[in-house]
Amino acid sequence: MIKVLIVDDEALVRTGLRMILQSDPDIEVIAEGSDGNEALAQVRAHHPDVVLMDIRMPHLDGLAATRQLSSRPGAPRVLVLTTFDRDEYVHTALRDGAAGFLFKDTPPRELIAAVHTVAEGNAILAPRVTRNLIDHFTQGSTARSEARRRLAALTPRERDVIAAVAEGMSNAEAARSLHVSEATVKAHVSQIMVKLGVTNRVQIAVLAHQANTM
Repeated sequence: MIKVLIVDDEALVRTGLRMILQSDPDIEVIAEGSDGNEALAQVRAHHPDVVLMDIRMPHLDGLAATRQLSSRPGAPRVLVLTTFDRDEYVHTALRDGAAGFLFKDTPPRELIAAVHTVAEGNAILAPRVTRNLIDHFTQGSTARSEARRRLAALTPRERDVIAAVAEGMSNAEAARSLHVSEATVKAHVSQIMVKLGVTNRVQIAVLAHQANTM
């Protein structure tokens, strides 16, 4: 079972999300919260696998809560779900460790699939977020030079893995493409994150696009 915490300041939204997620037999909504402070408390109490996090909430917003959660050992995966597509929200959420960014008009089936995706250790972004994100981070020669400098520390095999991640492949898909085991890919991804100083696959993909390696 994937244990999910829903955090949103609107009770009606929380109820709707609960109904959608619990229609999947492999997902259990274990708790709810109405702001970032409640999110932190519920994570401590219930240890969810995935936190479905709104952004604009009273007291402590979702971005601040995501930042605090990602700094903890064994932190849950945070999937940001919002009505706002402002670039600064996207950049801040991903920089601070969110595993995904979707909008509240996401169809129920896609939302359920996204929860499974982030629970498995992968990342997911709404299509228009991906487009804007790549455009933003690939502008300018300085960013490209810095990205290439960071990627220079990787082995040839790690570069192959990065290319697969940047194409949106899961660990299993990358393993088939590279003719290695899924465990090997997972180990490479973990090592890449350490070498590059990043916390999720989205940040790996952004670096690959910055370096213009795609």
